[in-house]
Amino acid sequence: MDLYRYDGDIKVFGEKIHKESFEKIGAVIPDSFFNDSFKIKDVVDILKVAYKNFDEESFYDCADKFKMPRDKKLNELSTGNLMKLKIISAICHKPELLIFDEPTSGLDPVVRDEIIGFLFDYMRDGDRTILFSSHILSDIEKIADYIIYIHQGRVILYDEKDSLIEKYGILKTSEENLKNYGDFILKTRKNKYSTEALIKNVQVFKEFYPNEVVDRANVEDIMIFLSRGGQ
Repeated sequence: MDLYRYDGDIKVFGEKIHKESFEKIGAVIPDSFFNDSFKIKDVVDILKVAYKNFDEESFYDCADKFKMPRDKKLNELSTGNLMKLKIISAICHKPELLIFDEPTSGLDPVVRDEIIGFLFDYMRDGDRTILFSSHILSDIEKIADYIIYIHQGRVILYDEKDSLIEKYGILKTSEENLKNYGDFILKTRKNKYSTEALIKNVQVFKEFYPNEVVDRANVEDIMIFLSRGGQ
C-alpha cells in the first residue's frame, strides 16, 4: 500500500503495547465510533465483550448524569450527546490512560464546560492520566497539569501549566527600550501604539526593573508569541 514505516517505539506504562495494554487505555478519536444505527444498549453489549473490566452500572450512571436519551440511534443524537457517549464508552472499563483527540471541538461552550468538569472529576478519583489534544486553549487551561505545544511538527514548549504561567509575562514598552532588557526578552510583536514583549523569569525581571508593569500571560498568549512573535 506504499505506507511509510514508522520510526521509534511506543510504550505504555513502560512496556511495548500488547493485547492486555488495551484494558488500561481508553480513547476518543474524531469520526470514529460505532454504527450509526446503534442505540446505547447496542454500544454497551459490544463494550461488555471488548473489555473484561467494563462496568455496565457505571456506564448507565454516567449516561443518566448526562441525561442521555437511551432510545435514540447514534445518528439521531446531537453532536454534544454523541461526544458524551464516546467519552463514557472510553472510561467505563476503568482505564489508567485516556487519549482524547479534540474531544470538545465543535461543541457549544455549555457542553464543553460540562465535559471538562466531568473529566476533571474523573481525574481526581484515582491514579489516572489524560492525554488531551485540543486547539481550544481555554479548555487546556482548565484541566491540564502539563502542557506540550507542538508547532509545525516540533515541540517548542513543555512545562507544568502553573509554572508556565508564573514564569512568563507580557511587557508593553517602546521598541527603543527593548535592548535594555537583554535575555529576558523571548519574542516581540508590534501594535499601533507600542511594542509588546514576552518575557521569561518574571519575578527576577521585576527585581531588576521594579518600575516596569508586566501583565500576566495566559497559555494562549504564550503560544501565540512563541509561534508568531517577531523576534
